[in-house]
Amino acid sequence: MTGNRQPSPGSLSTLTEEAGLPTLKVALLGCGVVGSQVARLLAEQADDLALRVGARLELAGIAVRRVGHRRAAGIDRALLTADAHSLVSRPDVDIVVEVIGGIEPARSLMLAALKTGRPVVTANKALLAENGAEIYGAAREYGADLYYEASVAGAIPLLRPLRESLAGDTVHRVLGIVNGTTNFILDRMDSSGADFAESLEEAQALGYAEADPTADVEGFDAAAKAAILASLAFHTPVTAADVHREGITEVTAADIGSARALGRVVKLLAICERCDGGISVRVHPAMIPRSHPLAAVGEAYNAVFVEASSAGRLMFYGAGARNRLAGTRGPDASTYARLPVMPMGETVTRYHVSLDVDDRPGVLAPVAEAYARHDVSIEAVRQMSRGEEAQLVIVTHTARDAALAATVRDLEALPVVRAVASVMRVEGEEE
Repeated sequence: MTGNRQPSPGSLSTLTEEAGLPTLKVALLGCGVVGSQVARLLAEQADDLALRVGARLELAGIAVRRVGHRRAAGIDRALLTADAHSLVSRPDVDIVVEVIGGIEPARSLMLAALKTGRPVVTANKALLAENGAEIYGAAREYGADLYYEASVAGAIPLLRPLRESLAGDTVHRVLGIVNGTTNFILDRMDSSGADFAESLEEAQALGYAEADPTADVEGFDAAAKAAILASLAFHTPVTAADVHREGITEVTAADIGSARALGRVVKLLAICERCDGGISVRVHPAMIPRSHPLAAVGEAYNAVFVEASSAGRLMFYGAGARNRLAGTRGPDASTYARLPVMPMGETVTRYHVSLDVDDRPGVLAPVAEAYARHDVSIEAVRQMSRGEEAQLVIVTHTARDAALAATVRDLEALPVVRAVASVMRVEGEEE
């Protein structure tokens, strides 16, 4: 028998009814892939969420660009509105959840919500990396909460530990894989020997990469996340424009193979670290030892390695609402330190350089002189003959990035060097 079936004793529905919980109205901005899933979870897990939060979460409305557009199954079309600004300012709205993405209109809508004192939940890494200071400032000025845990590393609880658990500690370095698409591509290149184009095509077929993968493969997504991580870790305002960015489109199967021969693997890394009197924030592909914890992170997973004075080394790994009732304030992105962001040329790093050279005596001498001229020490040299030419692979000790770049320019000008086949930075402990 169906119909108005009464909830069984002890069920979640019974518990929430007996608790007499209040209701919090949620304005959802955006109803795409992410937004539709947020709406689904709020509906399907309503009772469970109510007992966890201490209030029932009820959708007040869903702002979309086109009300008549086809929607995912289960979306109540009566909640749809094209007037997002009216929705966020409605007096009955308690919480605003922004999943539109991009800069505008997300920025204007978030500011409008914060200026009314309403808490905002967002996963908009691009906006926070570009206009974070303005958004954080509005939250402070109007006493509103701002939560953005999902803006970096998906469901991995990373930002809260940086903000709160390590608040009394000094973070020295944050090193991480923060983009699942590029990690999937590089992992496939390493495991199958496929080139970049083949691995990207597989990622797109499996839904890990967009039809236009530029934001991922060129490092824009990772750079935005690095800016957020650096801002939190070092209490310094950092925007995406401050981040040195390189993507993975130039990584070849030969680079992957060379890394394997050296006991290393190639990963796209977001690296935020303290340096002499400032901080360095960069995103680029790099070779790391296969013994490093990040080397084992495969598929579309994310992982972030944090090094702090007291806590030591911590690793966060995983698949890529404000307490309105208690009236607590949301976490703040404190930027009291305001450390200078050092230019990439001042960053201390290591290089792996692959050269196509003449296969004859006397080649190594001018190559070594080019390194010595810029005070760059050579750690290891490997040479493989290929008929009239040879491949020369050189791994350096640490040096200023500007000195390493100048060395590469000198190498390109040497008569014995036919081509600089590849240049890649090396991270991890020197062996």
